[in-house]
This record gives sequence, structure tokens and C-alpha cells, in this order.
Amino acid sequence: MRNLGILAHVDAGKTTLTERILFLTGATYKRGDVQDGNTVTDFDPQERERGITIFAAAVSCDWNGHRLNLIDTPGHVDFTDEVERSLRVLDGAVVVLDGVAGVEPQSEAVWRQADRYGVPRIVFVNKLDRPGADLDAAVRSLRERLGVTPLVAQSPIDGGVVDLVGRRTLTWPDGVLHVAPGGDPIARQRLEEAVAELHPAALEELGAMSDETLRTAMRELTIQNKAVVVLCGSAYRAVGVEPLLDAVIDYLPSPVDRGEAPLAALVFKVQTGRQGRMTFVRVYDGTLAKGATVWDAVEGRAERVGRILRVQADRHTDVDRATAGDIVALAGLKAARPGTTLSTREHPVVLEAPVTAEPLVSVALEGRTRADAHRLPGVLAALVEENPSLSVRTDSESGQTLLSGMGELQVEVAVTRLRESGVAVTAGRPRVAYRETVVRGVTALTYRHVKQDGGAGQFAQVVLDVQPLDGVGFEFASTVTGGRVPAEYIRAVETGCREALAHGPLAGHPVTGLRVTLTDGATHVKDSSEMAFRAAGRFGLRAALEACGMAVLEPVADVTVHAPAESLGGVLGDLAARRGRVTASNGESVTALVPLAELFGYATDLRSRTRGRGTFSTRPAGYRPA
Repeated sequence: MRNLGILAHVDAGKTTLTERILFLTGATYKRGDVQDGNTVTDFDPQERERGITIFAAAVSCDWNGHRLNLIDTPGHVDFTDEVERSLRVLDGAVVVLDGVAGVEPQSEAVWRQADRYGVPRIVFVNKLDRPGADLDAAVRSLRERLGVTPLVAQSPIDGGVVDLVGRRTLTWPDGVLHVAPGGDPIARQRLEEAVAELHPAALEELGAMSDETLRTAMRELTIQNKAVVVLCGSAYRAVGVEPLLDAVIDYLPSPVDRGEAPLAALVFKVQTGRQGRMTFVRVYDGTLAKGATVWDAVEGRAERVGRILRVQADRHTDVDRATAGDIVALAGLKAARPGTTLSTREHPVVLEAPVTAEPLVSVALEGRTRADAHRLPGVLAALVEENPSLSVRTDSESGQTLLSGMGELQVEVAVTRLRESGVAVTAGRPRVAYRETVVRGVTALTYRHVKQDGGAGQFAQVVLDVQPLDGVGFEFASTVTGGRVPAEYIRAVETGCREALAHGPLAGHPVTGLRVTLTDGATHVKDSSEMAFRAAGRFGLRAALEACGMAVLEPVADVTVHAPAESLGGVLGDLAARRGRVTASNGESVTALVPLAELFGYATDLRSRTRGRGTFSTRPAGYRPA
């Protein structure tokens, strides 16, 4: 078995490659195309309308006696959280690169995500049939932008590739694979030397390395994340797909065979559709049977598995059980969320949950009628359950319902899904998530909390130092000595300080980028309590922030624009008007750091400025002073 994801920058060809894999393995009877809107994995109406992948879709197929569980992930930066949750449950990944562009901004972003989870990867350089495609340039971009050691296992030729490991020539003259003897001795020697530099056993055979030694060494280097096997082809023309499937089996890891261990399965996605509520899980250990009762150790709650479904995008097949390594959907679970671990009550287990990205863009929503307003909270709750990178809150000042997400496109898709659910809503103009930060701190700010209301009183005194912290985040420390503030009260002070971060003194935005140190304090023999010190921490930090030098931060994005050379001057002027700072420019592309608030509607403006020929991509680049 192989559990793998297809990762890439938007429009690199992930979905087309997945379609070719499903057709070649017999999982589908015809080849789907993104342009025709008939692909298996992009089954949502919005995906077919926009021509991009929005939701991670799972499919299964068989190749040479192995079951492949594939997850086709989005390439657009707004849906990076779908990639994050998928990577948490995968054993390996195929990273697709555009043969012309090489490593692009979102390619780099998904690569770093895979690094975080230690997922072994192989690379497929796609679209080598396009004018300007260059395998060597794509390999250089892997070295320079990602810092990896590529093991180039194929050489491109007209209509096919040379398999350097098997010393064969593979061609697809009529869309069907033809195999002939023949190799590329110089390229094979370069591959052997690259492997020998990293693998001792291969080094011993350098100069007379067998195919089996080379293949085994490449597998071990891939699984250890010391090197990356690189293959090439054209998914659209079905060139290079069969050797890619062989490489998945040869080089990517299988689920670890742990024997019969107690059940441990991780929920990574929840989806509501025609089948009702489906909970997607990866089984790490043990066996999950239909009708079984499973245990959520964090919530202390039991749930019953009604059905187990083998998933083929939007089609499903019932199975009786799932074993270690399986990725399946469960029907019948009522409360499990992404990140929930399913185990047994006798052997409770909690696995590390996927990291959820922080929302950056918000829109205000209002139901158009009283009935719509009544239904809105329930439908929003279902949306957030499906996609934890969305969040919903009520603005304390305006009373408006705010929907937040990773970017303008993600929020737009969510609002469209609301309307598809039959809820008529009015959406306000998107707003970005500003922050406030400390640029000049204060020391020894003393705050005394005293309250007498007839009964037991409250007394707490704290002395706080507040200093700027590099980047975003919050740190709390205590240097109190001599027991002047007991340990349990110190924890209460920290809790109060965290509560004070919700609203800054400048404009009420959340506060980040500061270090708070409790240096001293005082207690009362009768009136001190955790509640009193929590209040002292909250009001004391608010007073300290009023005395600090503060600044507003705004989210910024790295924007890469590709446009014809004759339009580049207008593009640069427009980026400058949007407060963008150009960081690189060459030929027909420009990269700039632009405030996220200035990018709303940019796609339409760029199309009109470049007569429809300009494209751009973005990725979050943190916060900068507004």
C-alpha cells in the first residue's frame, strides 16, 4: 500500500496527472480534463467553474499489486490548510513542477509544509511538451530554491524518456507505452555519482553499480529525506505516467508494519454531502470494523462507526473493515473534528493534530430575511467544521457576524457555498486581520487590584515589564523570588495577560509581538485569590500597553506577477500604487511585497491592464508595520 499526496503550485498539472493515473490503473474508463470540467477529483461545482482544485479529494486505485491511496490537494495559497491536513496523514508525496516555471512560490510553500511533517517526496517535472520547458533549469531551481539534492532518474527525449535506472527507452508514440533497450550512459554516470556521495553501499560499487543497488539506495535516501528522485514527462499527453507509478512503489514508503497494535486513527477532514456527514480518517494502528465503538480520549466521548467507505472522490464503496495504512471515510460519527484521534477506551491514544493556519481576511455577513438570519449560524458551523481554517465570530461593537479565512478566494468560495445551501446572505467588503504590537516597552509598571463589595474582598498587586519581541507571538516569564507571589497566582497572572491581548489600545486589534515579565507583586493574607491575580494581570497589562509605544501591523503577501514585457511598466506602477515594494524583476515577471488589503480585486485589474495575458500568485509573508 502507498498513501501519497499530489502537491504543486496552482496550474502545474496535479489534477490532470491524477486523472491520467486513474485511467491507466483502470479506476476510470475515460480520461477527464480540467478544461472540460469532467475530472474525478474536481467534482465540486465551484472547482469545475473556476478550473482549480479547492478541496482535497481522496481516490484509490491499484498498480502492480499495490493499492494506491491518492489525495489531490489544492495549489492555491488560500486553501493551504487543506494541504496541511492532508500531509499530516500521508506517507509520501509526488510534487509536480511546471517544466517551464520550475519551482514556483506555492511549490516552495507546500515543500516546506511537507518538511514540517517529514514526508518523503519524489518530483515529477510536468509539461515538458510546452515551448520553453527545460528539465535542467527545473532541477537547478530545486537545488537553489529548496536546497535539496536531486537524483535525476530520467532524461527527456522526443515523445518519451530514458529510464536511467532500468537503462531503457520509453516512448508513447500512439498514447501507449513502448519499451526498448537503450540508455544514456553519461546521465546514468551522473546519477550513480550523486547517489554514491550520500550512500556508503552505493559508493562501494561506484563504476560498476547494479540496477538493484542503485534502486535500493535511492529508496533509502528518499525515505530518509536526504535526496529527491526526479522524473519527467507530460501528464496531459500521458507521457511518463507509468514510470512515475513504478517510482511511487519503488521509492516512497509503505505504511509501517507494526503488527496488531491497539487502534489509533486520526481524523483529518469532515465533509457533508449527499451521503450525510462523512469523517475522513487515516488508520495508523489496529483494525477499524463496521459497527465498532471508538473512543475520543480528549473529549472523553464514545462514538459508533455506522459505515466504512472506500472513497473515490465523490463516489464511495462500502467495506467491512480498515487496517493500518488505510485512508477511509466513516459514516455515523456525530462529533469528531479534524485533529480528533480515534482509539479504544482500554488503550486511549492522542496523535498530534494538523496545524491550523491563522485567518487573514474577514467579511461581514447578514441574512437577507429573518429566516435566513435564523439558519445562518447552523450553516456557518457546518462550513467551519469542514474547513477549520475558516472561523466565525460576532463583532462585539457592531454585532455583525464575521467570517474569516486565509484569503479573498477562500472567503468568496465559502460565501458561495452558503448561498448554495439555500441561505441568502449579504456580504460586506473583505477586511484584513490587523494586529497591534509593542515598539517601545515599559518597565516596573505597578498595578494594584483592590475590590471591596461587602463580602470577601479581592487584592492583588503585580509589577510588570513589557518589551518588544521579534516577530509575532507572546512570551510570559516570572522573575519573582521569595514567594512574594505564589506559583498558582503566577499562572493566573499569565492567564489574565493573555486575555488582555484580545484588544489593543490603538484600534482594538489583537496584540502580538511582546514579552511580559512579572518581576514583583504583593498578596493579602485573606483577600488574595487566583481570580484577583487574573484580574490584576488583565488590567495591569492593559495599563502597561497604554504606556508603551504601539504600532499597527498589517498582513503582507509575496506577489509574483507574470506579464508580457510591454505591460510590465504598467504592472510595476500599479504595484507601487498598492504600496508594494518590488523585491525582484526580470524579463516578464516581477515579485513584490504587497499589503494584503491592497490585493482585493487585483485579478480583475491585472487582466484589464495586461489584456488578459497577466497572471499572478501570492503567498503569506507575515506582518509588517502599517
